Amino acid sequence: MDWDALHFFDQHPEALPLYEALEQQVRVQVPDLRIKVQKTQISFYNQHLFACASFLRVKRKKDLPPAYLVVTVGLARRLDSPRVAAAVEAYPGRWTHHIVVSAPEQIDGELMGWVQEAAAFAAQK
Repeated sequence: MDWDALHFFDQHPEALPLYEALEQQVRVQVPDLRIKVQKTQISFYNQHLFACASFLRVKRKKDLPPAYLVVTVGLARRLDSPRVAAAVEAYPGRWTHHIVVSAPEQIDGELMGWVQEAAAFAAQK
């Protein structure tokens, strides 16, 4: 992990282990991965942006766990899962999904399947 990514967690150090687990799994799933640390999110790219990690407030503050990370994926379809905190059709046929992750074990096969699907969808553009 580089310095910019570590600095991103200055205000949320409790979420760093969640991000480290996520990044490790994304690197396994998406071999041509590029990571860009921005002010409000860490973005994952292949040819295009396909997912990101952030602290976006997708629920009321009192409903969010003390340590969390929001994983956002862009898909061609709307996910029907209780894990999805918010879903928006940003463009026709492009759904943005926000998933709250509060424990490393939530970075599981289901979530990583969605990340893989998002990477494949982004690569088709």
